Amino acid sequence: MQYGICQLSIVPIRSIPDEASELVSQLLFGEHFKILKSRKNWSRIKTIFDKCEGWIMNSQLKFISDNEFNAIQESKHFNYVADLISFVKDSNEIETPIVIGSCIYNTPPLSVNFNGNLLTNVQPKENLSNTSLLYLNSPELKGGKSPFGIDSAGFTQMVYRVNGYHLLRTAEQQSTQGTALSFVEESEAGDLAFFDNVNGVIDHVGIIMDNNYVIHVNGKVRIDRIDHTGIFNKDLRTYTHQLRVIKKVI
Repeated sequence: MQYGICQLSIVPIRSIPDEASELVSQLLFGEHFKILKSRKNWSRIKTIFDKCEGWIMNSQLKFISDNEFNAIQESKHFNYVADLISFVKDSNEIETPIVIGSCIYNTPPLSVNFNGNLLTNVQPKENLSNTSLLYLNSPELKGGKSPFGIDSAGFTQMVYRVNGYHLLRTAEQQSTQGTALSFVEESEAGDLAFFDNVNGVIDHVGIIMDNNYVIHVNGKVRIDRIDHTGIFNKDLRTYTHQLRVIKKVI
């Protein structure tokens, strides 16, 4: 088995080895992964954090040794970038911009210096709302995980991740985590609200806020009202998402 680590700000993970193919997810700086299959220009990988599989370009891949991979795996500490945008500097004093949620705890193979703000301990649940507000107005991007483009499950995953909690990659996968609540009134800020499509498939998720509001991704990261029916978009004056279930993960 071969292993790699993300040495760039953001690396796209594609559904097939083609630059024009669907964006499945993204690697952020410092994330490590297994290499499942290699071709001339592409490699199929499996991320360690959320088991997401897809293809990345070999020109964006940095191999790490078995020992380096094992050292990362054995580390009990995490250090996630807490600012929207920060910089790392390599041995040649060249700076690379990195985004919130990037990994610093597992980057010894990258030999970089970082002097920004990190979250290194599990944060209280009430901090989730504050983190989520940092993403306000980030554009929607299917498969995205950064302030420059993000999808609904990527948004919830990254907000939880920065605060020391683990969520899976898709809304449907995340809906299997936590404990279901019977009513919206039972929820508290930081709980997750899931929504389904006309076929009953859960395809959207948002973070409950105080006073019956929800922050989620619909065109951009935005705040809307939520009730037992679903999300009410105040701009469109209509319901845009049908509520399926609210889960308490923390």
